[in-house]
Amino acid sequence: MLTLFHAPKSRSSAILALIEEMGIADKVKVRVVDILRQDGTGSRDPANPHPEGKVPALLHDGQMITERGAIIAHLVSVFPETGLAPRPGSPEWGSFLGWMAWYQGVMEPVLLLDFLQFSHPALTATFRGHAEVVARLRAALEQGPWLMGEQYSAADMLCHSPYGWFTQMLPEDPLIRDWVARCMARPARVAALARDAELLAVA
Repeated sequence: MLTLFHAPKSRSSAILALIEEMGIADKVKVRVVDILRQDGTGSRDPANPHPEGKVPALLHDGQMITERGAIIAHLVSVFPETGLAPRPGSPEWGSFLGWMAWYQGVMEPVLLLDFLQFSHPALTATFRGHAEVVARLRAALEQGPWLMGEQYSAADMLCHSPYGWFTQMLPEDPLIRDWVARCMARPARVAALARDAELLAVA
């Protein structure tokens, strides 16, 4: 059994969109939990098994999986027929995992530091900066309409997400802006946002 612990309009909304995109809503139970949010609202929910009280968290037959990149990689490997990632074990799969790890370990920290206008030589040496993030995205998109080439994948879904939520961070680059707009217009993302609104209305 698969259970997603989800808080509407949070980082776990990307997993909700992935479930819609993959067409596996009937295979994943979504359990809504409360979280402590950046504006001070909400609180840690005792029903949430995430060790830090965050979301998303995915419970699969008793095994807990956290972090969006790991959850995405797990779901697309459990359901490879959905076509949201290359075949596990292939060279392309390794590239896909690279995008998952790069997002979690580089892109999101860089964007957060940029948003906070915080800089330090050690951070720049470790993560580089927003300009390097944009350059890497652009280099991939110059090779095809999507990060992995000709086909939309879960890498696009994850890596466009911060620009979808915080449009003020979106670079003045037509190629990247077009990519983000196409990702945001995906029917699965629109459906996930609508479901989030419904979940908030009954909360």
